[in-house]
Amino acid sequence: MVVGPSCLAIRIENLDFAYPDGHVALRGINLCVGPGERIAIVGPNGAGKSTLMLHLNGILRGTGVVNVGEMDVSEANLRTVRAAVGIVFQNPDDQLFSPTVFEDVAFGPIYMGLPDDDVKRRVMSALRQMGVEEYAGRVSHHLSLGEKKRIAIATVLAMDPQVLVLDEPSAGLDPRSRRTLIQLLDQLEPTMLISSHDLRMVKQLCPRTLILDRGEVVADGPTSELLNDERLLEAHGLEKV
Repeated sequence: MVVGPSCLAIRIENLDFAYPDGHVALRGINLCVGPGERIAIVGPNGAGKSTLMLHLNGILRGTGVVNVGEMDVSEANLRTVRAAVGIVFQNPDDQLFSPTVFEDVAFGPIYMGLPDDDVKRRVMSALRQMGVEEYAGRVSHHLSLGEKKRIAIATVLAMDPQVLVLDEPSAGLDPRSRRTLIQLLDQLEPTMLISSHDLRMVKQLCPRTLILDRGEVVADGPTSELLNDERLLEAHGLEKV
């Protein structure tokens, strides 16, 4: 197992998972993530990236150990774990469903039972972090894809997560929107795991990279080394950038 500076944010040991149809998606995954680390999870389609991410807050559960902080991801801890691990899906429309941007971002804090003043403070702080504070009264579905993605991230930031998990955050964005998103993500403080095919973004944001292929960790190390290893990348369906 590769150990980060301090294995306190996430610890995974010998994680296996198979879907009901028998397809084995994860095989013996070991991962240790220190607080504040930014780790990219890369690999070809079908490598198990999304499956792994969905184990971090208990949406999927296989066999093995998954810990967030000092908590195991179990039925008894699900509510607390899901507040600690915020997942941002590739399609922002999966997370935006309220009449206004403010209500979308407020949904999580309201669900947590926070007082109105705290809800408003969290919403406006999250919108500010994503550069969309003035969008609070707008209708989410009238926004561009880049704006929607930033709102979707704000919905998770408003929960004040310890760990931020992003699935293909730059997918489908034009160059300007992509640059803006990368700059905003670079300013965030939570521990971050980013699943992406955008290796240029990975180089900019993540000092450490995990390569998955066929459900196994085939490499885990410094991004600068792994993404310059042309033979390694080619063997696992990736291209050097």
